[in-house]
Amino acid sequence: MVLAQLGGSISRALQQMSNATIIDEKVLNDCLNEITRALLQSDVQFKLVRDMQTNIKKIVNLDDLAAGHNKRKIIQQAIFNELCKILDPGKPSFTPKKGKTSVVMFVGLQGSGKTTTCTKYAYYHQKKGWKPALVCADTFRAGAFDQLKQNATKAKIPFYGSYTESDPVRIAMEGVERFKNENCDLIIVDTSGRHKQEAALFEEMRQVSEATKPDLVIFVMDSSIGQAAFDQAQAFKQSVAVGAVIVTKMDGHAKGGGALSAVAATKSPVIFIGTGEHMDEFEVFDVKPFVSRLLGMGDWSGFMDKIQEVVPMDQQPELLQKLSEGNFTLRIMYEQFQNILKMGPMGQVFSMLPGFSSELMPKGSEKESQAKLKRYMTMMDSMTNEELDSSNPKLMNESRIMRIARGSGRRIREVMEMMEEYKRLAKIWSKMKGLKIPKKGEMSALSRNMNAQHMSKVLPPQMLKQIGGMGGLQNLMKQMGSAKDMMGMFGGGDK
Repeated sequence: MVLAQLGGSISRALQQMSNATIIDEKVLNDCLNEITRALLQSDVQFKLVRDMQTNIKKIVNLDDLAAGHNKRKIIQQAIFNELCKILDPGKPSFTPKKGKTSVVMFVGLQGSGKTTTCTKYAYYHQKKGWKPALVCADTFRAGAFDQLKQNATKAKIPFYGSYTESDPVRIAMEGVERFKNENCDLIIVDTSGRHKQEAALFEEMRQVSEATKPDLVIFVMDSSIGQAAFDQAQAFKQSVAVGAVIVTKMDGHAKGGGALSAVAATKSPVIFIGTGEHMDEFEVFDVKPFVSRLLGMGDWSGFMDKIQEVVPMDQQPELLQKLSEGNFTLRIMYEQFQNILKMGPMGQVFSMLPGFSSELMPKGSEKESQAKLKRYMTMMDSMTNEELDSSNPKLMNESRIMRIARGSGRRIREVMEMMEEYKRLAKIWSKMKGLKIPKKGEMSALSRNMNAQHMSKVLPPQMLKQIGGMGGLQNLMKQMGSAKDMMGMFGGGDK
């Protein structure tokens, strides 16, 4: 994942500082130099990095800090705040309202993924109850209208464009007018790609903007653009009123620091990031959780949202009931594997947990882990209801294992491997037996039952070590807000 390397470098610098016996000027300078180097290597503009370093040194004056102050905490907080400041211009972007027609215009360089991002943006809002529509005002690139038409058809979103008309201003005006009459409340105008050296295309962009009078202009930026990001973003800002930034291709190997520079240049917030080619690989961007994940401090609320997304509210009390009974069946394992796959890339999910970073997931192992889960699920598809609902592993005799292997097209050894995984998970699950089920409105049943001691026995040793042993686990449980967030996860808690 892009920026994982940057996050890893910053986390290491903070870790080295934490390991130091005494925090003095030298330790602080070493930590800041390491962070500065990491940011510069990730294509963040030099001036931004220099200003950040100066500001941190002003805030953290070691001589003025009285004895007893937690210097590590103060330094970490200062770094967190300064990174947030780079990414947050301090003003929110325009947000469309349901039922009221809003026009959003997309601008950006050639090949930055504007057309795909337009559809993703429309699809995201369609799922939330908006009535979006797409207008293709890109007459410069051959095949632009075909691409938008194909994407829009797949997402079932109305679209407008022309194969014969060559004037983008006219197409944009006609499209916006048509969809206003059809009561669409989010009209998205896709424009031609351009860069600051093309004066004619910039003039065309100004004309489209004047004709359609957009409520919001979104600058789409490729995360791999590097140091040129600042100048290009500034050129767009000078021509049209850029109100927000969307960063694309965040799943690639680009360094992504240019994204930080683009925010500084346009004084506009990043509102979404594109994390893949598919329609749903599009995430809302929130500064504090993002920086928190970058520093290895986790994003607990993001993790909870992920769980809320994959485990439907009506299934949450049912899952908790099964948990308290301690009966773990292959069917439950199948359902949990489905939920894990729905959560998206493992590295991304891990980075939401305090003490973890995306770098922990070795390259290639993420895909292998997901492929393994899918293999296990294929084998379970070849089982009978009796086998899936039984919590007795002895039921799986040799002839049943051979039948499952033949039915799923896998080797006998792989089926046995899956059964070993089932036994391991069943052992963990059994430790949850007797967990008191919280009633509606009851607050802290889970915190009483799930203390750090209990959790340490359930977690794999390697994971416990990574969190930082028992001390780290206790801190993690404090961050979880003990009961409150856990209650939300299972659909309980105060309503």
